Amino acid sequence: MSRTPVLEVNNLSVGYQTTKGVLEAVRKVDFSVYENEVVGLIGESGSGKSTLAYAIMRLLKNGAHVTEGSVKVLGQDLYNMDPETLRTFRWSNISMVFQSAMNALNPVMTVEQQIIDTLRFHDPSISKKAALELARELFRLVRIDPSRLKSYPHELSGGMRQRVIIAIAIALNPKFVIMDEPTTALDVVVQKSILDQIMELKERLGFSILFISHDFSLVSEIADRVAVMYCGRLVEVANSGTLSTPDGHHPYTEGLIHAIPRFTDKKTKLRGIPGTPPALDKIPSGCSFHPRCKYAEEVCSLQAPPIVKTEKSIVECHFHAKVGEHNG
Repeated sequence: MSRTPVLEVNNLSVGYQTTKGVLEAVRKVDFSVYENEVVGLIGESGSGKSTLAYAIMRLLKNGAHVTEGSVKVLGQDLYNMDPETLRTFRWSNISMVFQSAMNALNPVMTVEQQIIDTLRFHDPSISKKAALELARELFRLVRIDPSRLKSYPHELSGGMRQRVIIAIAIALNPKFVIMDEPTTALDVVVQKSILDQIMELKERLGFSILFISHDFSLVSEIADRVAVMYCGRLVEVANSGTLSTPDGHHPYTEGLIHAIPRFTDKKTKLRGIPGTPPALDKIPSGCSFHPRCKYAEEVCSLQAPPIVKTEKSIVECHFHAKVGEHNG
């Protein structure tokens, strides 16, 4: 795999302005996505996944803003771009498949008009006829009969609407695509079809993907690497091939793996993670996971965890640092 980064996130923090002050939903996050790579981003609801995605796209809303750090796509800092440069750069270099297909599409416009408008907005030189032909080709790529271009969103099934969103996201041939829960609310058969389609398009068109989900087993199946997020921090980044067993991972990752149903192994019992993620205004000191962690010691509540490289991954964890000292 090439080690040329298409995305570089450096020390990124995102806060929400509230009556209690600025509450950080993303806290000093560092990671990269490389050419032709799929990186999965997982975590419980409220862990900061979607906020991170919107920050990368520079589409933050509802009072959210970057408090520090940078986001580079293809070597260019999105937060140093003027609005016009950003407008032309976004969607042609970086795009996003949003979480809810029905909400992402305009209900009073045909999907044909929405695709054509997207194409001509970013490339005013393209004729309406050429844009229509490209829209037809995009529908063929995502396995929708081009005759459905005349449909309104409510006339399409959930799976077809999701394919339309994917078609719009790849319309300008970007090098990097964020997919935020792209199969949520779809039945398992349609979900599998959409995932197969995504991977086929990725290989055919050569873009990289940040795939966001709360479904650990789904992400570990399609991703090259998996980043695990908790309370706005990336607590672990691991190669997906190491996630078949919980041993050697961050305690939070271990808990997520234990919670995956395994229909081929009747002896394995599901074990949930005790407690719930804290609110943004009540994030614990030290390691934010320590109140739910079975390995927690006093130091975990007092000091931020160190970054530890293990055989399987990179984790932020006092327990792994202690194990490493003993093994050394």
